[in-house]
Amino acid sequence: MAGTLNPTLLLVIALAPLAGAIVAGLFGKTVGRTGAHLVTTGSVALSFALSAWVLKQVIAGAHYDGTVYTWMQIGQLQMNVGFLIDSLSALMMVVVTFVSLCVHVYTIGYMADDPGYQRFFAYISLFTFSMLMLVMSNNLLQLFFGWEAVGLVSYLLIGFWYERPSAAFANMKAFIVNRVGDFGFILGIGLVLANTGSLHYADIFAQAPALAKLTFPGTDWALMTVICICLFIGAMGKSAQFPLHVWLPDSMEGPTPISALIHAATMVTAGIFMVSRMSPLFELSDTALSFILVIGSITALFMGFLGVVQNDIKRVIAYSTLSQLGYMTAALGASAYPVAMFHLMTHAFFKALLFLAAGSVIIGMHHDQDIRHMGGLRKYMPITWITFLIGTLALCGTPFFAGFYSKDSIIDAVAASHLAGAGFASFAVTASVFVTALYSFRVYFLVFHGEERFRNLKHDHHHGHDDHGHGHHAPLEPHESPWVVTLPLILLAIPSAVIGYVAIKPLLFGGFFNGSITVNTAAHPAMARLAEDFHGPLAMALHSVTALPLWLAVAGFAVAWYGYLINPALPAAIKRRFAFIDRILEHKYYMDWINEHIVAAGARLLGQGLWKGADAGLIDGLMVNGSARLVGFAATLVRQLQTGFIYYYALAMIGGVVVFMWLYVPGKLLSGWFIR
Repeated sequence: MAGTLNPTLLLVIALAPLAGAIVAGLFGKTVGRTGAHLVTTGSVALSFALSAWVLKQVIAGAHYDGTVYTWMQIGQLQMNVGFLIDSLSALMMVVVTFVSLCVHVYTIGYMADDPGYQRFFAYISLFTFSMLMLVMSNNLLQLFFGWEAVGLVSYLLIGFWYERPSAAFANMKAFIVNRVGDFGFILGIGLVLANTGSLHYADIFAQAPALAKLTFPGTDWALMTVICICLFIGAMGKSAQFPLHVWLPDSMEGPTPISALIHAATMVTAGIFMVSRMSPLFELSDTALSFILVIGSITALFMGFLGVVQNDIKRVIAYSTLSQLGYMTAALGASAYPVAMFHLMTHAFFKALLFLAAGSVIIGMHHDQDIRHMGGLRKYMPITWITFLIGTLALCGTPFFAGFYSKDSIIDAVAASHLAGAGFASFAVTASVFVTALYSFRVYFLVFHGEERFRNLKHDHHHGHDDHGHGHHAPLEPHESPWVVTLPLILLAIPSAVIGYVAIKPLLFGGFFNGSITVNTAAHPAMARLAEDFHGPLAMALHSVTALPLWLAVAGFAVAWYGYLINPALPAAIKRRFAFIDRILEHKYYMDWINEHIVAAGARLLGQGLWKGADAGLIDGLMVNGSARLVGFAATLVRQLQTGFIYYYALAMIGGVVVFMWLYVPGKLLSGWFIR
């Protein structure tokens, strides 16, 4: 049933979480803890139900692109609030609201004892509203509003426990690094506006072929390349691509539910969504696509290495998120935008599952997050164990699980690319399969199998990073989490297991993204090559036994099994043998050191130079105070002429008259007068 969608319905989807956030945030004391979680969870549930209905309508052919409010008009430029609902935005709406709903339910149990309960629910609902405004927008202005809003709310959530110095540092770090990326993003938007005169997607895309023929003023650079790279720099910050990735691991300072929300379906995927939405522009610049391909592959491989040496359960999963975002970005660079969105969807489910399962482990371990203090939890936490295992299998690309179909499609798409850097990118995303399996099963074996190492700890000491700021002081006895924690795990485990098998054909090869994503298959053949080789999800899974990625994943599993269950002394020996490499990984390639001691120090010196040299020296010293001193000096000189003697003033007047006559009376007349 083709047709248009009701704009009032779309407003309800976007504004329901905002209403819940207002009630919980401004009237939290009035409605109480129960009222806060009921109104916010109910509003997000309403948005999810309506989003699912909208997706169904879009699949049937419905579409909407319209303005719901005109904020400002300057000449011919209109700044509007409007919605574009097509297959791309409808899919994102369902993913965002479903994961957010699971996080809301989970939070009821996880944050039950936290004094900021109502405030947290207000924040996560506001976060959901911001993300919905971003993905539903039909213009760059509203996109930028949602973009900045998720950044602002992430600042509040990462620093939720603001009394901790580490949390205050982490949220400021996230905010500043994202501003670096956003500077490039707003430059890209400005270039688009300057050259098209519009912020509306449809107008911009209609003028894209004309933009591709222009050069950046004063250079021989293609204007489209400059625009796309500027836009992608924004995506590098928001989606944590190297070297703007440094904020994301530190965002673990926030409570576990927000780790799942930020890292699964909302903030970090905004950049992937934006590039996919802007595909009509990116398809016209091979240089920009090559840049994206290389940056994504670097992130996929080298961030995975860092996950191998982490001991905080949440940080391992955080580096996994970085690596998987690199996969998505590499797919964008290969012009496989539908594959990137497919992996975004599958990743949202299994990564939210892994984060929430990690939070369940943290609860069961009395808020100890160090995986070296765990072991043997399988028999104490059976639901958490099996759901964590499902998420791990999906992450590692196990055949028939969700991550297998999307990740293998990315590897094949990158291999089919002919852009500069495609060879390195293909190696990086393939090698990363082994690394992913290694760090994933390292966590799995250390947490759920082997020796119960928590029995050997001194329980009067705080171990690891405590998610709630307190250690355990009694003998530790792990326990399964309450149903409000385990129910979201089960709900997320189901799509983590089956969504890839069900969705790969319609999403990638059934024309689902037709009209919302543009791919020039003649110049960028990745999607066409995938379509030629695809013979159904079952055949794809069976064929994987002859392909390298599956055996790399098996090798990663085997190394983790042997090193952390059979011969636990081996990893320590390797660490000693390769101490130099381990030190580099432990220091995260020294990126934080470079940022703090070189970039930040340089910025500080520049700021001091501008302050003391430009502001204090030039503006205050020379222009303001200098002009005042000049006037004072002139006044001092002139004051010497004020003697108080009449004959002195008469002489000055006569002298003035003579000078005046010399200057203004015609020379001949003056000279004749003197001769006579």
